[in-house]
Amino acid sequence: MPASSKNSSSGARRASRAPRSWPPRFLTPVPAADVRRGDGSDVTDFIETLCSVTKDTYAGPSGSPLLLRPWQHQLLGHLFARRKDGRRRHRVALIGEPRKNGKSGLGAGVALDGLFDGMGAEVYSCAGDKEQARIVFGDARRMVENNPDLSSAIKTYRDALEVVETGSVYRCLSAEAFTKEGLSPTRVIFDELHVQPNPDLWNVMALAAGARLDPLLIGITTAGVKSDSTGRDSICYQLFQYGQKIAAGEENDPSFFMAWWGAPDEADHRSPETWRLANPAFGDLIDPEDFEAAVRRTPEAEFRTKRLNQWVNASAAWLPAGAWEACRGEETTVPDGAEVTLGFDGSFNGDSTALVVVSCSEVPHVDVVEAWEKPQLAGQEWTVPILEVEDAIRAACRRWQVREIVCDPYRWGRTYQVLEDEGLPVVEFPQSPARMIPATTRFYEAVMNRSLTHSGDPRLARHLANCVVRTDSRGSRLSKDARNSPRKIDLAISAVMAHERACQEPERAPEPQFFSWSDL
Repeated sequence: MPASSKNSSSGARRASRAPRSWPPRFLTPVPAADVRRGDGSDVTDFIETLCSVTKDTYAGPSGSPLLLRPWQHQLLGHLFARRKDGRRRHRVALIGEPRKNGKSGLGAGVALDGLFDGMGAEVYSCAGDKEQARIVFGDARRMVENNPDLSSAIKTYRDALEVVETGSVYRCLSAEAFTKEGLSPTRVIFDELHVQPNPDLWNVMALAAGARLDPLLIGITTAGVKSDSTGRDSICYQLFQYGQKIAAGEENDPSFFMAWWGAPDEADHRSPETWRLANPAFGDLIDPEDFEAAVRRTPEAEFRTKRLNQWVNASAAWLPAGAWEACRGEETTVPDGAEVTLGFDGSFNGDSTALVVVSCSEVPHVDVVEAWEKPQLAGQEWTVPILEVEDAIRAACRRWQVREIVCDPYRWGRTYQVLEDEGLPVVEFPQSPARMIPATTRFYEAVMNRSLTHSGDPRLARHLANCVVRTDSRGSRLSKDARNSPRKIDLAISAVMAHERACQEPERAPEPQFFSWSDL
């Protein structure tokens, strides 16, 4: 048997042993009807008919056909879905996979398909630097050179491919966004989006695509650190958080698609089961022995980022990975009528406002009542709906036996006065070091000792994950993960305040004292 046939056969056997790889850990919803009427099967046929493996790998030898796996078929079906009116469902997509799961080959095939997506198509490979951008582009050029049909239709240059008959071009670009004005992309592949030094190139390409019918910007990436060169959230992490909200039903944006493979934060990074869970191509495109060697020589943070596709903090997170998830209880909410405290942390604009409930029980149970966050696409005039917030607090007081409404007096003094005048038990809890340091310590110890439970609300989990500890001579208290970060921690602050008061006796009004002259 020729070597190439032997390798192809072994690759087919490995594929049959591959893990169940669909759906990924996070997936934004796409109606089955939109998948059926979309272009996913056409893109799959194009890749499998015309594209090839470009280098010898564990998956097979260079030059062999690029055969997509079932999970990749599903991915393309969802990515290229179409609405009932025939328009493409998505304009922006984020695809997250650990290293060596076939991102570059798939991206090259999708880019080449885009060259034949109408007259005058403009396709771009983008990355943090030009060498990175050339990886996907280089794979695409080798695919053209390996296939007679493609090479007869496409003219190749060092940094460009051209379909002369239709005037369509494919180029690679790097992150110097100021040089990219005047482009009109139809399809853009951002390789390793997490290393973009800032959002400029992404924003330029998104704006430039505005005049096109059904353009598609695709970030294909592994996870990374959460901050970019400015110290703020990277464009990749912003999109990831947005995709999480859509996947959880917190936001509704059919134009945005995310498929993200990776391991849960609490997973043991040394376990082969974790490796299999995080990598859709484990044991198929990826050699398990490579993981066995890498886990011994790679720092844990890097291994989690590159091999398990987990986001890491540039600074140490407050709660250890998996600690919060381990406290999840069987209850989905706090029972009606239970004695509780409410924690409230409010803002007016540009931030979020949070209302959390904690049961005053032997093992306190924590849940989110409501959270008001500035929508991702809202204009600068968005403000917290104050009357809606006040009504939510009143409704919570009717639902439960509320011992205290614990709140920071800053900015919301009018609301507190209104609620107090209605007889509701408002208790001020200034977020001073004297208050927050012991409250933070108590909450941390409860999580680590599993002496509290929660309902698994993804918003609260996200806010807790955004917290780091700021330590000074007075002690440790919560802070955001980066200076001037837009990440929200208000639900975490509310939970800490409410838990602190739920674990203590309620504050009571001072009783009048009566004295007789004989006592003096």
